[in-house]
Amino acid sequence: MSSGNSKTHTKALHANLKRGRLEVEVNASTFDPQALFSFAERRNPKRAFLFVSRVLGRHIPARPSLMAESFNALAAKIPADLPGPVLVIGMAETAVGLGAGVHRALSQTRQDSVYLCSSRHPTGSALFARFEEEHSHASSHLLHLPQEALTREMMLNARSLVLVDDEASTGNTFINLTKALAEAGLNSIERIVTATLTDWSQDAVRHAMGEHVTSISLLDGCYTFTEDPAAELPEMPEVGSVAQGNWPLDPSRDWGRMGVREHADTLAPGLQIEPGERVLVIGTSEFVWLPFLLAERLERAGADVHFSSTSRSPIALGHAIDHALSFSDNYGLGIPNFLYNVAPGQFDRVLICSETPAAAVDPALLNALNAQVIVDDH
Repeated sequence: MSSGNSKTHTKALHANLKRGRLEVEVNASTFDPQALFSFAERRNPKRAFLFVSRVLGRHIPARPSLMAESFNALAAKIPADLPGPVLVIGMAETAVGLGAGVHRALSQTRQDSVYLCSSRHPTGSALFARFEEEHSHASSHLLHLPQEALTREMMLNARSLVLVDDEASTGNTFINLTKALAEAGLNSIERIVTATLTDWSQDAVRHAMGEHVTSISLLDGCYTFTEDPAAELPEMPEVGSVAQGNWPLDPSRDWGRMGVREHADTLAPGLQIEPGERVLVIGTSEFVWLPFLLAERLERAGADVHFSSTSRSPIALGHAIDHALSFSDNYGLGIPNFLYNVAPGQFDRVLICSETPAAAVDPALLNALNAQVIVDDH
């Protein structure tokens, strides 16, 4: 991925989807636009299109080193003069790992920063706020209240917000989140930064909320979607659940939802690989950051590693999606989950990382990929 200072140019890209034509103009991009994203079609009547990131490790497997490069490049754009403490929030489920990566990079220079991810998996501990992402396949987000005293104190006294998502199309999710935080009593915020890989929102958050908002991204542009009124609307699987499943989570062992200040690589510390071994590390749902750190460690040790994640996002085959596996979620919610662009036999070893017990992982997924389960038991 060739990079440099943000290149300013207008580049037009388009996709003809079943429900209409999506056209984008790229105004400025730190990396080659086609190295950053592709198009796909949602199985969602509320919004027909999806921008699929190539550097996120969610719907398209990516090398950990490439992912870290994008985390660091985005974090480098965060203004250095933000008043602290700084609260970084990553959006579930797609940007949980991206938010953590941005926070890891930011925490190299800021000791007064804390990371929290939104969630659709309640842990049973106290909630701080709830907000909506209207166009999503699962619109409700939860924010838990950190249990550790200093982390909680830093969050509640934050003077700057860094809100991280993979893309912004309208900015509404960021606006909804900011309002929910204020209503929950977080009223010391002086500065807000929205941080995205691709930003199509045309500074919508600043226009709605004021000059204290800054938007940073690796790519800035705009899009138009011309809907075909005669096109049939897709059936969307029921994936909107925000509930505890049959495999409840332990808040004391949680990573991210409860807030963190440091990033410890604790998953499968003794795992050995062969040099050059083709390894796929798969995170599950919102449990992606510790699996990413494992993938990064294996890559540094000489394996040929890619990282991907299961998702509850229903996406049609075609465009950026050339393979899809469907299976039951590993939280016992009874909802379908998906893994995209991973075909059986592509890798020598497939590691599926879970925060729920190994028995919770659908055997159909394990058998399809001849995979082993790595359970978080730190």
